[in-house]
Amino acid sequence: MTTEELKPIGEDASLLLVDDDEPFLRRLGRAMEKRGFAVETAGSVAAGKAIATARPPAYAVVDLRLEDGNGLDVVETIRDKRPDARIVVLTGYGAIATAVAAVKLGAADYLSKPADANDITAALLAMPDELPPPPENPMSADRVRWEHIQRVYELCDRNVSETARRLNMHRRTLQRILAKRSPK
Repeated sequence: MTTEELKPIGEDASLLLVDDDEPFLRRLGRAMEKRGFAVETAGSVAAGKAIATARPPAYAVVDLRLEDGNGLDVVETIRDKRPDARIVVLTGYGAIATAVAAVKLGAADYLSKPADANDITAALLAMPDELPPPPENPMSADRVRWEHIQRVYELCDRNVSETARRLNMHRRTLQRILAKRSPK
């Protein structure tokens, strides 16, 4: 994205970064400060929720999986305290189901790690009515199929027989697919 396509940071440049990877959190904090944000960091769900309650930020970057819980709890707290906040969810374990959950809770975007400060800034400052640029490395068709099967499997409470029935496939075929690693 070019600078013309990004909205300005605005008067309130407060940014909450929530991640349990301490070195990554420090690096990202410094990089975002250089871009004009007033950064505050938290290393856990509890700390993130406490900061979001006390001083709701205008912007937030929240890791999905934290040692003490799910980052979506922090997203929900921020959205309750400040509905206009721009929130980006980061994860190293990207799946369509979690991306959908993050957006439903109010996240503006969902990025897979390793995302750099430029990607995060572009996601935070993108115009809300603009479509994001197409991904540089989109998922393969096999990966999309696998993600869909995993989502239905999770929604069926990991019941193989029920998942196979809903996907209209043989139970043994589904078991073989589930036993394999995810395609690239």
